[in-house]
Amino acid sequence: MLKAIIVEDEPISREILAGYLSRYCPDVNLVAQADSVKTGIEAIQKHKPDILFLDVEMPKGNGFDLLEQLDEINFETVFVTAFGNYAIKALNYSAAYYILKPVSIEELVAAVEKIKQHKQKNQLSLHTKVLLDNIQSNNLQNYKIVLPLQDGFEVVGIKDIVHCKANDNFTDFHFKDKQKKMICRTLKFYEELLGESGFMRVHKSHLINLDHIVKYTRGKGGQLTMADGSVIDVSPNKKDELMIKFEKGR
Repeated sequence: MLKAIIVEDEPISREILAGYLSRYCPDVNLVAQADSVKTGIEAIQKHKPDILFLDVEMPKGNGFDLLEQLDEINFETVFVTAFGNYAIKALNYSAAYYILKPVSIEELVAAVEKIKQHKQKNQLSLHTKVLLDNIQSNNLQNYKIVLPLQDGFEVVGIKDIVHCKANDNFTDFHFKDKQKKMICRTLKFYEELLGESGFMRVHKSHLINLDHIVKYTRGKGGQLTMADGSVIDVSPNKKDELMIKFEKGR
C-alpha cells in the first residue's frame, strides 16, 4: 500500500482527486490533505508519504518552493497543474509525473502504476531530485535529463549528449564517450524539449548539440563533423539558421 498526501489550495480540486484515488487506485492510502506550502511540509514530515500529489501554483509559494524547503525527499511527486507552460518543460526534463487539470482518471492510474513499479525497484524520488537540481541550476547545459529506457530509465547530463537521431518512434542518443542509447520517445519530443538548451534540428532525422560541432563542410546544405566523429548532413533549408546561430554565438 502506498501512503499519499494531496497538497492543493482549491478545496474542490482536493475533493475530486481524493475521490478518484479512493475509487480507482486501491493501492493508495490517502493519509493527509493540505492547502499550502506550510501545511504541506508539516504533513510530509508527519506522515512520510510514498506519493505526493502536488499543485504547482498555490498562494504564498509554488510546488517547487515546497520541495526545495525539505531536508530530504524519500517519495515520488505527481504534479497537478492547470498550466501547460514553463512548468511542463522542467517536468519533462526530469521525466517527473504530472497531470493537467481537469484530472484524467487514466493518467492518474497510469502515474500510480509507474510509481508502484519504481517503489519495488527502490527508485522513488529520483525524478523529483533531478527536477530540483535542474531548477537550482542557472545554466541549461548543466541540466540533467531522465531518459526512459525499455527496462527502466537513466539520468544523463545534457552537455554529454552529442546528437540524437530519429529511429521511427524511437530516438537514438549519441554521447561524447561514443555510447549510444535507444530511447522510447520521438525526435520531435526532444527537439521541443532541448531547443532552448543549445540543440538544433539540422535535418529531419538529426538533432545536434551545437557545443559538440567540430567542423562544418560546405555544400548544398553542408555537413557537420561532431565530437564523436559522426558526420551529419544539414538540410538546405536549415543552413541559414545554423549559420545565424554561429554568428550570434548560439
